[in-house]
Amino acid sequence: MTLTITRDGAVATLTMQRPEAFNALNGDLRAALRAAVREIENDAAIRVAILRGDGPGFCAGADLKDGAATHPAHQMIEEEYRPILTGIASSSRIWIAQVHGSAAGIGAALAMNCDLMTIADDASLYMAFAAIGLVPDGGNCWLLLQGMGYRRALQAILEGRKIPAAEAVDLGLANAAHPRDTLDTETAALAARIATGAPLAAAAAKRLMRRMDQLSYTDAIAAEGLEQTALVRSQDFAEGVAAFIGKRKPDFSGA
Repeated sequence: MTLTITRDGAVATLTMQRPEAFNALNGDLRAALRAAVREIENDAAIRVAILRGDGPGFCAGADLKDGAATHPAHQMIEEEYRPILTGIASSSRIWIAQVHGSAAGIGAALAMNCDLMTIADDASLYMAFAAIGLVPDGGNCWLLLQGMGYRRALQAILEGRKIPAAEAVDLGLANAAHPRDTLDTETAALAARIATGAPLAAAAAKRLMRRMDQLSYTDAIAAEGLEQTALVRSQDFAEGVAAFIGKRKPDFSGA
């Protein structure tokens, strides 16, 4: 088994299970991730998904021993990686990457593509492509540009840099760095806090934030208004208002 899913209330934890290969993405693990992304999206009970790796690191990227070096790159990215990455990006669930050790190559894209990221304070995001004569793929270029700006992103790509945890947090690539021995607990606490919020509002906020860099200011105001119009008609909005007036915690149902 290359990936396991455990559930704790509204939080699902997906663990990549190839520790002997630093969770390098072979055909079996890619297929398991595609299926897991669909499963999480179709499970109405899940509000937050944590993606993590077993063993010494988060993910070493593509498994070069699995034919990645000879498989046509564009075909593999489109057919095997894109459904994973876009599935997470477009999901109505909130995805949290929990990174320890290293997230390298397309493994870094997998982590940065999640909505939030916690990272061990001794971990790094590694642009490993330069070492094998390649450019970043899986959306890494876009993700790095968004976080680092053109010059720093290009330098990281050209030098094949390891971006340490503290810098990743400073740049906004990660949300928080924690000691390795408390990373599980801190990530679970973050997921639990988010899971108690209104899921319709969380999904709407994610949709908006994923689009903001494509919109003008006036278009952004309009987009927010459309999302808000739907939300004020929801049972969760009524529950939130009632809880606020009654000075109690709301119990959001996602309806």
